[in-house]
Amino acid sequence: MRLFLDANVLFTAAHNPNGKAALVIELGQAGLWQLASSAYALEEARRNLALKFPEGLERLDALAQGLRLSPEADNVACPEGLPAKDCPIYRAAYACRADILLTGDLRDFGFLMNDRNKADGLLVQTVADFLSAR
Repeated sequence: MRLFLDANVLFTAAHNPNGKAALVIELGQAGLWQLASSAYALEEARRNLALKFPEGLERLDALAQGLRLSPEADNVACPEGLPAKDCPIYRAAYACRADILLTGDLRDFGFLMNDRNKADGLLVQTVADFLSAR
């Protein structure tokens, strides 16, 4: 199973090493699933950490070592209603053939949550939903 991690999941894991997002990454690094993200998501997480919790930057860099970075698939249409700023995340998740896109962004991705039909086969979940299904 391949998980694509949105910027807010990376941010949270770097900021809170004892939380659920960090656990997902830890279990992925242990081989339970494959971890992917994108340079776009990583840069967004890095920028937000620098502003809010700069002490998490070193941890983010360490977490990034275990990620496969996916390019964005420019030829993939984003689901109708997804803001343009989130299309690079969706397209990168699609490009790396992720089974699940993990995000905490309920405001923008909420209408896609837990419904593969709305995201062309990609399952969009929060970290909590993902872990509770395991």
